[in-house]
Amino acid sequence: MTKMTGAKMVVEALKREGVDVVFGFPGGAVIDIYDALDQEPSIKHVLVRHEQGATHAADGYARATGRVGVCLVTSGPGATNTVTGIATAYMDSVPIVVFTGQVPTKLIGNDAFQEVDIVGITRPCTKHNYLVKDVKDLPRILKEAFYIAASGRPGPVLVDLPKDVQNAKAEFNYPEKIKLRSYNPVYKPHLKQIEKAYKAIEQSKRPIIYAGGGVIISNAADELRAFAEAINAPVAMTLMGLGGFPGTHELSLGMLGMHGTYCANMAMHDTDLIIAVGARFDDRVTGKIDAFAPHAKVIHIDIDPTSIQKNVKVHIPIVGDCKKALKELLKVIEEKGLPKEHWEERFKDWWDQIHAWAQKHPLTYKKEEGVIKPQYVIEKLYELTKDRKTIVTTEVGQNQMWTAQFYKFDRPRTLITSGGLGTMGYGFPAAIGAQMAFPDHLVVDVAGDGSIQMNIQEMATAMEQRLPIKIIILNNQFLGMVRQWQELFYNRRYAATRFHVTPDFVKIAEAYGAVGLRATRPEEVDEVLKTGLETDGLVIMEFAIAQEEGVFPMVPAGKATTEMLLV
Repeated sequence: MTKMTGAKMVVEALKREGVDVVFGFPGGAVIDIYDALDQEPSIKHVLVRHEQGATHAADGYARATGRVGVCLVTSGPGATNTVTGIATAYMDSVPIVVFTGQVPTKLIGNDAFQEVDIVGITRPCTKHNYLVKDVKDLPRILKEAFYIAASGRPGPVLVDLPKDVQNAKAEFNYPEKIKLRSYNPVYKPHLKQIEKAYKAIEQSKRPIIYAGGGVIISNAADELRAFAEAINAPVAMTLMGLGGFPGTHELSLGMLGMHGTYCANMAMHDTDLIIAVGARFDDRVTGKIDAFAPHAKVIHIDIDPTSIQKNVKVHIPIVGDCKKALKELLKVIEEKGLPKEHWEERFKDWWDQIHAWAQKHPLTYKKEEGVIKPQYVIEKLYELTKDRKTIVTTEVGQNQMWTAQFYKFDRPRTLITSGGLGTMGYGFPAAIGAQMAFPDHLVVDVAGDGSIQMNIQEMATAMEQRLPIKIIILNNQFLGMVRQWQELFYNRRYAATRFHVTPDFVKIAEAYGAVGLRATRPEEVDEVLKTGLETDGLVIMEFAIAQEEGVFPMVPAGKATTEMLLV
């Protein structure tokens, strides 16, 4: 077998893993990998303008496709600039592999130029990471990296590559399969637990399905819909679960939690059975944990056993893949042979109560003469894009929550947003990754004037790649979500949240060679959206929205989810 350098091994492994695009930024410590990559026509390299943008783009690609996203950066500051993106992927269980350059092995620990212990730095926020010390180990490590990133509960894996390892030569024996003694994810659920779950459903009078991002990760949207329809149960979704169940479906209660719908939060409080599917009971959903779902028995389906019992008491744990678990539940339901009418009659009173909550406090907002309301912008965006192949990314803050509330996501992998870490600056580079994956889709990034500036340099990347992304900036000249908390709980002391200098986003668009549009009055919203969405190429659409508009409902920190502040 012909020997090859470590640099060429990396490129060959990318080919074997079916990688078609790599996001990155070069430097001296990875120049050999870049040289090898430049000679491989089957893999496209996307040159970003900041390494954080590379990790977010790889993350957006992974979320949109379900495949592993890849980024490549140099050592030192190149590596440290990826940390926020790695932590973002880790919190949301996104499969990415991050390759970082490193100084030669003999210089490690000597404070060499652009040396940093990136393995140590990222150990808490990677699923696994490697410092490669021998080129002979590299083929196995590369295979393991992709396997670990994509299997079980997915997550980011970092591979640190010293320069001498990249230059050294060895035989490229790439394993076909990987088996790790200490890592064996459980995919198949225990059938006795499935039987217990069915009995609990049969005994329930007020069930609720609590669907999280695991539904989307495991491609279980069809099974979830079939399951909900089979037992006529309401479905409430986390932010990461939106699209895992159709938002327009009659069984959908929308999002639950801190900014969830009134009926979803009230139903979760009064339920007698929570069927949690691929969700982790995070604090944004539970609110005050002592007051969360006090009457409920809990079924929890999750591939990660450490997520079960972590935050709430679980009565029926089911460790396994969401798709497989739902299929087994559907089999049992079919075998029992109870007609749909049985479930409709059993849960009739429950549905009457849910409909009463929905009518009492529907998701709404107050309209004001002459003022653009951000909720209206999202509603119009939904109307204009719902029948197209559309992927929506968001930044973080009010723009994210308004999108989650007023855009009805009917399909999985159509909302790409930072949930667990809440990373400002995420949405635009993630949109680049999604657009690279699906060039024929409409990709829209909904942003605030604060978040968009954190990675606005990636305008150059989008223009260079000729990506027709549409950026919607909801401009209130504030860090809006923090301002809302200051308004409600700090007597309107707007400490460090008001932007006294705001750039002209139309001119910024034009400076990069893109198109910029602006609406300052409500009657201009429709035309700006229609024009922007139909214009070829990269477009910024800026909307001067009500400066002190809030996101409601809202559950204040430390309160029960029934203690919502309403419009």
